[in-house]
Amino acid sequence: MSVEIQSYELALPPIVRFGSGRLVEIAELVAMVGRRVWLIGGRRSLLASASRETIESSLASAGIDSRIVAVSEGEPTVAQVAAGLAGLADEDQAAAVIVAVGGGSAIDLAKAVAALATNPPPGGLGRQRPADLEQHVVDHLEGVGRGLPIRHAPIPLVAVPTTAGTGAEATRNAVISCPERGFKKSLRSPLMVPRAALIDPDLTLGCDPSTTAAAGLDCITQLVESFICRFKKPLPRALVLEALPRAVHALPRLLHDPGDAAARSALSHAAFVSGVALTNSGLGMAHGVAAALGIECGTAHGVACALMLPLALRVNASAAEADFAVLERSIDPLAPSDDAAAARSFVGRVEAICSAAGTPRRLSEVGLKRARIGWLAENSGGASMRGNPVELGVEQLQGLLAEIY
Repeated sequence: MSVEIQSYELALPPIVRFGSGRLVEIAELVAMVGRRVWLIGGRRSLLASASRETIESSLASAGIDSRIVAVSEGEPTVAQVAAGLAGLADEDQAAAVIVAVGGGSAIDLAKAVAALATNPPPGGLGRQRPADLEQHVVDHLEGVGRGLPIRHAPIPLVAVPTTAGTGAEATRNAVISCPERGFKKSLRSPLMVPRAALIDPDLTLGCDPSTTAAAGLDCITQLVESFICRFKKPLPRALVLEALPRAVHALPRLLHDPGDAAARSALSHAAFVSGVALTNSGLGMAHGVAAALGIECGTAHGVACALMLPLALRVNASAAEADFAVLERSIDPLAPSDDAAAARSFVGRVEAICSAAGTPRRLSEVGLKRARIGWLAENSGGASMRGNPVELGVEQLQGLLAEIY
């Protein structure tokens, strides 16, 4: 075993509180970084949820004012971020804290608003037309705008996930789409890692089975891809070896029994770890295609990752054989000692979980037209695809995608 360690960076929320019933501690967390709260969340995860009353009463009891400033409507768009910024144009940001309650979409919306509110266009937010604010958002996105950086620290953000999948509570980016222009890109900065994450597995009880399945497979995809990617780092890999066995055992149990509290807790923990792992290492083919699929077909991110994961495993089976074997042995101590055999067992194990989850298995099932396979291949790039162990050209990727049409 080599003792050499190459240079690396590690970014994660400086405060993490994990455990069932810990939502009541939200006021204590907020008080560490501010004195008033702007809430951002989803319609079901915040507006129509019992957690809203818990959050608002906890804050009120601590003398902390709170109000809802934005509501997530599906995966965040440039227009939604711009609208959120417009709503804060005349607000005093001093001592403000944004609390994001919801799945990855709500947390990403909140991260984008928090970051761009403190990095406004010249003249400030209040003097901008809606189109100008939208352009300001685009100018900070990777690959489509001017590449403007986040220079000033965002409004402090406390992330409260209500799904167990994306790990957005631990990441340094927000994925923003623009249906009109046909892109889904990241707003990214080390400054965007949430100031705190409050992870209460009880909040995922409101997820229906399809959401649990898609989010859980997103989590597993992130754990696997961060472990095998070209930019893999030692600490994230060590965390994956602890969390992945929990995830692959917990997800089937939850799909069979949604009331399994231990499985729900294990999956929430694994989702957080997947966020830490991806933000400090990288991802791969499944996520690279998933982003383009979301733009073309409106496919939810978790569903797209679940669809792509089995193909990504097969594509990388040879290049990542030793890593797959390590992952299989972390799950099953009795796994074969031969790497090839253990790797095959791992691929088969994950494919079986995908089958049991009932998520779409073919591109045609999510509405992709056969004539658009070429477009999908051409637009499946970005940082995720660069991290894939096997380098894939457009024509090669197009052929692979045709196999699962």
